[in-house]
Amino acid sequence: MTANTPDTVAVGIDIGGTGIKGAIVDVTTGELLTDRKKLPTPDGGEPDAIAKTVLDLVDSLGEIPASASVGVCFPAVVRSGVTMSAANVSKKWIGFEAEKLFEKTLGRDITFVNDADAAGFGEVRYGAAKGRGGLVIVTTLGTGIGTALIYDGVLIPNAELGHLEIEGVDYETKAAYSAKEREDLSWKKWTARLQKYYSTVEKLLSPDLFIVGGGVSKHYDEFLPQLELQTEIVPATLRNNAGILGAACLSTIRSTVLKDILQ
Repeated sequence: MTANTPDTVAVGIDIGGTGIKGAIVDVTTGELLTDRKKLPTPDGGEPDAIAKTVLDLVDSLGEIPASASVGVCFPAVVRSGVTMSAANVSKKWIGFEAEKLFEKTLGRDITFVNDADAAGFGEVRYGAAKGRGGLVIVTTLGTGIGTALIYDGVLIPNAELGHLEIEGVDYETKAAYSAKEREDLSWKKWTARLQKYYSTVEKLLSPDLFIVGGGVSKHYDEFLPQLELQTEIVPATLRNNAGILGAACLSTIRSTVLKDILQ
């Protein structure tokens, strides 16, 4: 830790429906300065229980510099620190002052963001889109379809493009990886659904790059080469560290902005 100045060190916490992961990060390099720790998400996913688990995880990381910023990402639409939805956690999170709860529990200011936004931002800073300009759309194919929009390095938060209505249905119910598993679809049949989804997003937004994440992205050769798009489409590279790295990096950006305002 002594080789890093405080401004380069941050904590990233990634809260999911089944697990909560975290590490101390060098945000300059994207290197994890500690082992990635993981604790199970408490049954029911209620606010106080999750906050307590996050505290336990942070304590397990060891000594954290007092000036280090903390970023927490969460599976919900987030507006001004309030969770406006809830995916695979308790419905008590809807309309809940989540950022205030975590700040009170951890005893320090935090930056609180949507999990897909954090993962997408991580890929832009350290992963598959590093150094790329224009509009990058990161998609995660899992239980649903998470999305993040980044334009010239600036995050456009809470893009819920997984819920686009195509052929009269919320299309993540047809094209998420969970649909492939649930309906026992072949790669070919599932890829046909992905083609429809990505073609629709491409038509609406004309991105410069698609990045595909989620656990299934390790099998990208089974479906990405079969997609016919004008936009380049590549697999994500950060895997399970994307949310941790993105949340940590976003926390330092917010801290720098606030510091500049206060000076």
